[in-house]
Amino acid sequence: MSSDEYVFIAGEHGEKISALVSCPEQYDASNKPAVILAHGSGNDMFNPLLTHMAHLLEHAGHLCLRFNFPYRDKGKKSPDSDDVLTSTWISVYQYITGHPTYMPEMVVAAGKSLGGRIASQAAAAGYIDPDGLIFLGYPLHPPGKKDVVRDAHLHRITVPMLFFSGTHDPFCSGEVLKDVLSRIRSPWTLEMIEEGDHSFKMPAGSAMTEEEVYAGILGKTLSWLEKLGREGET
Repeated sequence: MSSDEYVFIAGEHGEKISALVSCPEQYDASNKPAVILAHGSGNDMFNPLLTHMAHLLEHAGHLCLRFNFPYRDKGKKSPDSDDVLTSTWISVYQYITGHPTYMPEMVVAAGKSLGGRIASQAAAAGYIDPDGLIFLGYPLHPPGKKDVVRDAHLHRITVPMLFFSGTHDPFCSGEVLKDVLSRIRSPWTLEMIEEGDHSFKMPAGSAMTEEEVYAGILGKTLSWLEKLGREGET
């Protein structure tokens, strides 16, 4: 049973950012990277995938914090401006890295779609300094516009990156993503979810259940984090 702690983080403009912290009873900050999880544009920190991920990470010994961007707590559907989204990411990152109890030696910034994009932009600009990035469906281009690619900032990132991408994702052509990754300088890992859409949902009649898809994503995430932790010790 997880014991999530509800916390409020002070934002840059005085707002209170709601967040949930899942912390193992025996948390070893020295070799278990902490993970910050950000939601996508149409959901919040209670998204099933993020919830499952947070609790599995906690069970595996990782501190995990997930949070809401301000627009979600205000009951709005349209995302905040990139400036507000970025400042929120910065506030959350500073909260976890400066926390007197947690004090993680390594922090990974992760996000579903919008949340991951903002994390990567903040990292590329030097606003946050994560040890790695995880993308749960990166919004590489608008649907049907493979020539409008949002990849410029990815080439400025130097830390390891883990990408999960559905083969039926209208926001991220596998072919275009592989081309982008072939030209970036940071270490990267790409896990394609066969038949998955932008949220890794399977088409009707698929042999894979949602639980099996989530299990695969979480298992590969833990393996990647374990490798990152080992490399951080050297």
